[in-house]
Order: sequence, then structure tokens, then C-alpha cells
Amino acid sequence: MAKIPTKPWGGRFSEPTNKFVERFSASVNFDHRLYAYDILGSTAHAEMLSKIGVLTDAECHVITDGLHTIREEIETGNFEWSIVLEDVHMNIEARLVELVGEPGKKLHTGRSRNDQIATDMRLWTRDQIDQIIAEQTVILGHLLGTAERHASTIMPGFTHLQVAQPITFGHHLLAWFEMLHRDRERFSECRHRVNVSPLGSAALAGTGFPIDREFTAKKLGFEGLAQNSLDAVSDRDFAIEFAAIASMTLLHLSRWCEELVAWNSPAFDFIELPDSFCTGSSIMPQKKNPDIPELVRGKTGRVIGNLSSLMVLMKSQPLAYNRDNQEDKEALFDTADTLRDCLFAMGEIIAAMSPRVDNMRAFAEKGFATATDLADYLVRKDVPFRDAHAIVGHVVAHASEKGLAIHEIELSHLQQFSKAIDADVFDSLTLEGSIAVRNHLGGTAPEAVMAAIKNAKKRL
Repeated sequence: MAKIPTKPWGGRFSEPTNKFVERFSASVNFDHRLYAYDILGSTAHAEMLSKIGVLTDAECHVITDGLHTIREEIETGNFEWSIVLEDVHMNIEARLVELVGEPGKKLHTGRSRNDQIATDMRLWTRDQIDQIIAEQTVILGHLLGTAERHASTIMPGFTHLQVAQPITFGHHLLAWFEMLHRDRERFSECRHRVNVSPLGSAALAGTGFPIDREFTAKKLGFEGLAQNSLDAVSDRDFAIEFAAIASMTLLHLSRWCEELVAWNSPAFDFIELPDSFCTGSSIMPQKKNPDIPELVRGKTGRVIGNLSSLMVLMKSQPLAYNRDNQEDKEALFDTADTLRDCLFAMGEIIAAMSPRVDNMRAFAEKGFATATDLADYLVRKDVPFRDAHAIVGHVVAHASEKGLAIHEIELSHLQQFSKAIDADVFDSLTLEGSIAVRNHLGGTAPEAVMAAIKNAKKRL
């Protein structure tokens, strides 16, 4: 007599699975975190089977009670996961059969692990998106609050890491706001594509049972149904899109971190980071290191690597499901975990960092930041812009040679460069004057910044 198989699919086989194969092919060590979604999907499936008459009401009740018990066992640490049973699905199913007997064996009617895992992953990813959007919203609120308090705080704007023109700190923070706001929109749009039910596609061809896919989709909160069973069980576009948006978000956070690390250094000294989000040196007692922004910057590469891994994983797969797809979960899980942690860290830092207003202003006075304003002044005096540009270049060369700021050059000397220059030129050469004239949509003037904040609050 053949040995009774220990695996639900074991009837076809006459010898046990090699121990190495069991270890090598098992996914339960990481996919067990899908348990809540697997139980949720199984509950909806059982109710649907009862609705179409495959299960009796009593059998459905027994099964759903058993699934509830299993969830309690998992959450209290009283559930034993087994690599012999390979994955989260078969572990839960085997325990269900132990608990409720014959009815538990009927649960898998009309479905496959292929549409089961696709359903679990979409439910999990949808939940992650909701959590991420909530974290993003917190940071966006912190950015607006800080920007509002510093709508008039002057700092240097940079190009090529050289002082370019004076801006306001509030304006700079609103640039960060726009980046993250777009990321939040991307996740919101991604959520619609994630929130489609593959359940009922079975292994690849659908099922011969008269299932009600609309019923299970509604039970699980899906907005729609996957339209093709082959695509539904093998599609991982949603995971790749999620990882791509996560990578974009971390790319933006990494840019912020680059600035925070620079601003926190003695060379800039623009901000003070909270002690609780910095670390010290094991040898240099004076050090206060911006390790968290540096780690966020470093973890960005890791998440981009996860995206690359998912894309390479899918690039050569024929339809429909292939076991390769087991490898999608660790990259996806790590991406979501890493992004959520980084968003939380950045929210705490932005809420607690202290700008050094005087240092920002002093730095803005370096590097001839109002040179463009002098050129604009000459244009208003009917000097062609290219001529004005050349004139100001000569002024800057003179100021550099003499060790002066442009506004420190005497009027008579400025007039040697252009007869169009008059005493009112100094109104254009102050930091406040330079910022004030940029009072338009997207500009850095305090009034424009406050208007942008008001608009951003409505968008938020």
C-alpha cells in the first residue's frame, strides 16, 4: 500500500520529497506574514461556495469558525508553521482540516494556490499603500507647518552647490512638499490597479464551478475583477509598480537627506537635528552624526535594487504562473517595510529640526546672490538682457577682486559700469528686495509662499 501523502498534492507521488527540496522550495518562512489576508480570502471564498451550493450553511459556518480559531492561534503564537507544508496556504489548510475535519477539505473547491496567492498579495499591497499614504500625509503636514513658520526666512538657493539666488526656507520646503505630494498621488493611482480581484481564476483557466466572483470581490473590498484568468494568476505588474513608486519616493527622500546632512555640517550649519535621531562616535566624543538621514539615503539603493530584482524576475516568464514568482515576496515585503520606516523617520526629523535662521541669512549674503537682480534692474532701464548680463559679470569680477559684496560697491563705482545705474539700484541688491519681487505663482516671495501653503492645504 502506498504511503499516505503528507502534502495536499501528494497523491500523484510515490516517494517523499527530498529534504533539500523541501527546504529550498519552502516559502512559509516569509510568506507566513500573509496569514491574515489568506484567512480573509478563504473566508470570502467559503461564503461564496455556500452561496452557490457547494457548501452547506453549516459547513460554511464550521469552516469560518475554524479559520477564526487559526487566526487567533497565529496571533497568540500558538500556531506551528511547517516547511513540509511549504507555504502559508497549505499550513492554514492543513490546520483547518485538523480542526474541522471533512468540511475543511472542501474549502479549496474552485480555486488554486495560484489565484489564492495573487489575491493575498493584492490585499496585502493595498493595505501597505494605505499605511504609506497615511505616513506621507503626516510628513506633508509637517512640511507645511514648518514652511508657514519660515515663509520669510531667507536662505541661499543653490545650483551646482554654489550660491545662486536668495530664496526663503519656506519656499525650499515647499519644493520637498511637491515631490512627496506627487509620490502620494502615484500611490493613490497605483491602489486602483492593485485593488482588482484575481480570485476565481483558479490555476490559470478559471473553474468549472458556477462561482460568483463579484460576491467575493465585494466581500474583500476590491473595486473590480481581473478580466483574464491567465493574466490574473501570473501578473505581478502591481508589485513592480508599487516598488517603482517606492523607489521614486525614496529617491526624493534621499535628495532631502543629502541636503539635511550638508545643512547639519559645520560648513553650512543651517539646521540642528534632534538628538533623538542622531548618534555619536565611539572614539570622538564631540560628534553628533546625522546617521538616520544617511541610512535613509543608503536604503534608497536597497529599494531600487528590489525593483530591479522584481523586473528581472518577471522579464522571461511565459504565461501563466511559474514558481519563479515565489521570489517576488521578499523583495516586495522589504520594499514596503523599508519605505514605511524611512517615511516615519523623515516625518520625525522634519517635525523636530531647528533652522539656524541667522546662519542661513549670512550664507545667502555670500556668492553675489543678487547678481541676477542687478541684471534685471538694468533690463528695466532698457538695457538688453545680454548686455546687462555682461555688465553684471564685470561688476562681479570687480567685487571679487576688491573683496566686496555687490551692495557694498559705491554708487559712483557702479555707474562706471553702466550709466543706467541710479541710486535706486540698492533696493534691488538687498536680500529682501530680491525675494520680494518674485511674488508670483511658484515664486519665493513670502506672499507667494503663503499663497502656495494655503493652496497646498486644500490639496492635502
